[in-house]
Amino acid sequence: MQATAIQRYVRITPRKCNQVLALIRGQAVEQAQNTLQFTPKNGARIVQKVLKSAVANALHEGKVRVEDLYVKEAVVGAGPTLKRWLPRAQGRATPLLKRMSHVSLTVATRE
Repeated sequence: MQATAIQRYVRITPRKCNQVLALIRGQAVEQAQNTLQFTPKNGARIVQKVLKSAVANALHEGKVRVEDLYVKEAVVGAGPTLKRWLPRAQGRATPLLKRMSHVSLTVATRE
């Protein structure tokens, strides 16, 4: 039994978010929640919400306990990029790329 949760258009770069996801891949859900709670990165708050949603989806779909769940898959993909311009000296401009992410997290029972 597995359940998925997806958060789209998150205003964090995929690279920063992937650092947090690497910490919880393959962990038990309770251990992953503890890891995210004490991780001092902004991406940890986002991933924590997605994990909570995936667990809620799993509990809603079937008769499963939280203790039996683990993080099966944690993936981040690139979303659209906002393109902005920053004024610089002598009339020049520098592009700013404000990247977005799509975070997908799957929890499953161990078999």
